[in-house]
Amino acid sequence: MFNTIQINYQNLQKWKSKRLRKYRAKQEKKRREKLSLQFSFGEQDQVDMISYSGLMEESTYVQIGDTFVRTLFISGYPYVANVGWLNMLINFNHDLDISYHIEHVDPLMALPKLNRKITELESTKRTMLKAGKVIGSEITDPLESAMELKDKIQRGQEKLFQISIYMTLSATSFEELNKTTQVLETIMASRMFYIKSATFQQLEGLQSILPRGENLLNQKRNLDSSSAALTFPFVSSELVQESGILYGINKSNNSLVIVDRFSLNNANSIIFAQSGSGKSYIAKVEILRQLMQQTKVIVIDPEREYKQLAKSIGGTYIRMSATSKEKINPFDFSLKTVTGQNGLAEHIQDLTEIISLMAGSLSDEERAVVDKALIKTYKQFGITMRKQKYEGKIKFPLLKDFYKTLKAMKQKDLCHRLDKFVTGSLSSVFTSQTNVDLSNRLVVFDIKDLDESLRQIMILATANFVHSEVKSNPQKRILVIDEAWLLLQHEESARFLAGLVRRARKHYLGVTLISQQANDFLNQEYGRAIASQSSLRILMKQDTTSIKKVVQEFNLSEYEQQFLLTCDRGEALIIADQNHVAVKIIASKKEHPMLTTDPKDLYL
Repeated sequence: MFNTIQINYQNLQKWKSKRLRKYRAKQEKKRREKLSLQFSFGEQDQVDMISYSGLMEESTYVQIGDTFVRTLFISGYPYVANVGWLNMLINFNHDLDISYHIEHVDPLMALPKLNRKITELESTKRTMLKAGKVIGSEITDPLESAMELKDKIQRGQEKLFQISIYMTLSATSFEELNKTTQVLETIMASRMFYIKSATFQQLEGLQSILPRGENLLNQKRNLDSSSAALTFPFVSSELVQESGILYGINKSNNSLVIVDRFSLNNANSIIFAQSGSGKSYIAKVEILRQLMQQTKVIVIDPEREYKQLAKSIGGTYIRMSATSKEKINPFDFSLKTVTGQNGLAEHIQDLTEIISLMAGSLSDEERAVVDKALIKTYKQFGITMRKQKYEGKIKFPLLKDFYKTLKAMKQKDLCHRLDKFVTGSLSSVFTSQTNVDLSNRLVVFDIKDLDESLRQIMILATANFVHSEVKSNPQKRILVIDEAWLLLQHEESARFLAGLVRRARKHYLGVTLISQQANDFLNQEYGRAIASQSSLRILMKQDTTSIKKVVQEFNLSEYEQQFLLTCDRGEALIIADQNHVAVKIIASKKEHPMLTTDPKDLYL
C-alpha cells in the first residue's frame, strides 16, 4: 500500500513538472512573438546576440546556456542576532549573488497581528498549564519577544519590516552546483540559519534577484528595525579594526580593509613578493599612514627607494657610506635601560653576533673569548654589569679599543680577521662615536653606497642601535628592513634578526621585513621563526617555485594559492592573525608621487 502511494506521488510530481515546462515554453513562445512585432529585423538580431542561447527549468535549478543556476532562500533564522550575522555570505568564496527585499510594515497593520500572535501563544500556554505539561522555550521565547516588540513599536523605538533574502548560485556543471549548495547549507547551518531551494519556483527566484526589485518568490520574514539593520554586511568585522590604517579594498566584497598591527598578537610584519609586484610601494603606503597616527618609523634602505618619501614629508635622510659624516658605533648602547633588565649583558650578546659577522663566524671557544674581551673593554670605560645607570654623557668604546683588548689577550687569529675593519680598507666605517639622531618621525638609513660585504654588518649595527634606543624610550615605532633576505645569508645575522623580532613586542616596536623570495625565509630555521613571530603577513605575487612552501607555511586555500599566482601588481593577500583577506592596495593622487619609484612616473 505504501509503495503504491509513493509511486503515485512520484508520478504526480513528474506530471506537474511536465505541465509546468509546457506552460513555460508556451509563455516563452508568446514573449518572442511579441518581441518580433516590436523590433525590426536588425534590432532583433542585436537582441539575439546578447540573449542566452537557451533556458531549461527543472524543479531545483535552471540551466541558462552552459550555466547551471539555483536560487535559495533563508527559511529559518536564529533567535538572537549579532553584528555581522550574514558576513559569511559576503565572504563565501564561490559564485554567489545575494538579493535583499525589504518592505516597511505599517504599525497600524503590525499591532493587530502582534496582538493576535500574543493571544495565540498565551492561549497555548494556559492550555499546557491546565494539562500539566512543561512549558518550553518554544512557547516562552516567542511570547516574550512578541510582547517586547509590541511595546517598542507603541513607544516608537522600533519598526517592523518584512525581509526576503535570496541567494543564487552559479556553476558550470550540475555536480559542482550540488557540491556548492551543500557547502553553503553547512556554513549557514553553523550560524543557525536554514536555507531551502525554491522548488518549482526557480524562474520566479531568478527574477527576484535581478535589479528590477520584484519579489516574485515572496518568501518573507518579519524582523524589527534593529535585526533588519544587522543584516547589512557592508564590511566584515574581522577585516576592519577601528584604530587601524587603510590598506586597500577587499577583493571579495569591495569593503575597506583597515588593520591595526599594534592590536594583533605582536606588531611585526613580513612582506613577500616577486620583484616588481609593488612590495616597497605597499610598505611606503603603510609608513605614510602610520605617520598620520603619530607612529615613528625608521627604515633601513639598501636600494634607495625611500629617499623621495623622506624628503617629501621632511624626514631625516641619512646616507651611510665609508666616507659619510654620519656614523654608528656598534659599541654604543643606551644606559637608560628599563628597570629590571640587564642592558649591557643583552647588548653584548647582540654585539657578539656583529663581531662574528665581521670575523667570518666564530667557534664556541672564540665566542667565549669575545664575550670576555667585550666585558673587559667596557670595564675600561667605567661601564660594568652592575654600573649601568645614566650618569650624564659617557664615552663608549670603539672597535679599535676592543681590538686592543684582544691583542692584550694574545688573540692573534681574531685580530688578524678584524684587521681590515680597524687598520685596513674598511677602517673608516666604525672609527667614530654615534652621531645619528632618531628624534624625527621618519628616519631613513640609505646603505646603497656601502660595499656588499659591509651591508649586512651595517644593517645589524643600525638595527641594534635602533633597538637600544627603543628600549630606553618605549613608544609606538616601526622598524622597516628592506631586502631582509641579506640577513639570512649568514647564521649570525639570521640569529640576530630572529632575536630582534622576538623581543620587539616588549618595547612597543613593530619590525617590518621585506623580501623578494619567500623561500629565503621558509627554507631555514630562523626564517620560519621570524615568519611565525609576525602576526601581519602580506603576500603578493608568487612564482611556482615558492608557492608550495608558502601554501604549506601559511595554511592557504586553493583559491588563495591561485590568487597569489595570478594577482596583478599592487594586489596582495593580507593575513592578520587568523584572518585572510585578498586586497587591492590603493594610494590617493596626493600620496602616489611620494611613493612611486617607477621611471614612467618620475621622468615623464
